[in-house]
Amino acid sequence: MKKNPIPPLALVIGVALIIWSINQGGSMGGFIDVPSLIITLAGSFCALLISFPFAAIKNIPTIIKKVIGAPSENKNDLIEKFTELSRLSRSKGILTLEQEISKIDNLILREGLQMAVDGMDPADIKSIMEIKIDNMEARHGVGQAIFLKWGELAPAFGMIGTLIGLINMLSQLNDPSTIGSGMAVALITTFYGSFFANLLFIPIATNLKMQTEAELEVCEMIIEGVLSIQAGQNPRTIEQKLNGYLDNKPVKNKNRNTNAAAVQSEVN
Repeated sequence: MKKNPIPPLALVIGVALIIWSINQGGSMGGFIDVPSLIITLAGSFCALLISFPFAAIKNIPTIIKKVIGAPSENKNDLIEKFTELSRLSRSKGILTLEQEISKIDNLILREGLQMAVDGMDPADIKSIMEIKIDNMEARHGVGQAIFLKWGELAPAFGMIGTLIGLINMLSQLNDPSTIGSGMAVALITTFYGSFFANLLFIPIATNLKMQTEAELEVCEMIIEGVLSIQAGQNPRTIEQKLNGYLDNKPVKNKNRNTNAAAVQSEVN
């Protein structure tokens, strides 16, 4: 998977802006409190362990890696691949595609083409592929749900930390000089909760959702392409059909043969 530098860069810039804002009217030292940090992060993480199976929680590092990765499947390349495969199928028969299947990295595409080559019923191919795609969407949804929930829990535990700090402060009202510093420490956990929720957890969940939606659209293209090849449709028809997934931006096929003989063979 290709690396996408924008999310980590945006995180660094966001943190830098907050640090700059703090330094405009105070010092960083007043915003660092280890107990507040522990109750916000560790406390919310413990709540996550209660909310989700451990098998899902342990995948958090893998999920984060996905956030900094760019989609590996390019729609233009996919359309070109389908056009190439359809030409091959029309000229030499669908069984010749079996030699090409092993060269394909996309698992959904590989399995779909294999079923088409095996001569399975189109309705069965579509049903099986949709089941696999639904399972993929469900797996991805768990990662989104984890970070959405973490985005809810972090501010809540920040408030818990604030309440603890206020209780401790009110129990020492006999010394008015400690009220200001006590109030500041009490509010730090609320700051931590809001910071982690809005700059880290919720954006990660949103990023995962957008990636899943893009991947689902690619899967829809694959189903359409596989069924079109199996039906023996004209390569140009398949290309135009799949171009509809590009927001009406037609793809330029690098491998398109423009001579009259090739055009005539496709029509026939």
